Amino acid sequence: MSPKFPRSPSGREYVLTLSCPDSAGLVHAVSGFLVRNSGNILESQQFDDRLQDRFFMRVHFDVSDPNVDLESLRYRFGPVSQAYRISWALSEAATPVRTLIMVSRFGHCLNDLLFRMRSGSLNIEIPAIVSNHRDFEGLAQTYGVPFHHIPVNKETKPEAEARLLELVEELDIDLVVLARYMQILSDDLCKQLEGRAINIHHSFLPSFKGARPYDQAYQRGVKLVGATAHYVTPDLDEGQIIEQDVVRVDHSLDPGELVTVGRDVEAQVLAHAVKWHSESRVMVEGNRTVVFR
Repeated sequence: MSPKFPRSPSGREYVLTLSCPDSAGLVHAVSGFLVRNSGNILESQQFDDRLQDRFFMRVHFDVSDPNVDLESLRYRFGPVSQAYRISWALSEAATPVRTLIMVSRFGHCLNDLLFRMRSGSLNIEIPAIVSNHRDFEGLAQTYGVPFHHIPVNKETKPEAEARLLELVEELDIDLVVLARYMQILSDDLCKQLEGRAINIHHSFLPSFKGARPYDQAYQRGVKLVGATAHYVTPDLDEGQIIEQDVVRVDHSLDPGELVTVGRDVEAQVLAHAVKWHSESRVMVEGNRTVVFR
């Protein structure tokens, strides 16, 4: 069986992402840096936000010189970043993102992510699944992923969140995914996970909050069922949007059928968000994101 994410025969592969004030010579500066370090561009995408006067770029490249590694590249890019006031990140393309998944009693997104990881379509590894219920402990065992049952109620919430942060640190977690985890995270926890936690929720037009949203949608005769994946922030369900999608429905679907349609959309939207994040394709700028698909 071939590797999930094979390396280029020319050498190790890296991804450089950057944003900075727009100015002349930026692309030349980046390409010059790559040339000086035996870099060969495999994929390059850029976006010039003229309204905000910001420049965004993602470069996937390999390096043929065996003496050039990640740390030396980071060190050598320092002067370039200082000259152009660049905010940047550089990582090895093939390194899987260590992902902790949180779930409650709806397992469609969890199951989808586990399957995509196993089949190699997501560049992630899952060291742990955390849940406030035991419903999917058996599913976790099927995939050989450690399952952590952390009950949550009003009195135990601080202890539960402290345990979660312990796991994040102990397991060297890069990304936390709320795969239909039906608990509101505290503001402090949201801040500690800023930029590395993704949530998924339904996104009806109009929106229906509270219990049984699909029944509410049925009563209103909605024509679109959708989902939104976004980063987690202290503002509930208002984090920077990574991906959204909708499916057209009609009067013939009962509430149960709307749930089925909605779960399919949720799973796909969340998978896209996790994939793009794990491949360094998402760049946060204020309340918005730039996504290089």
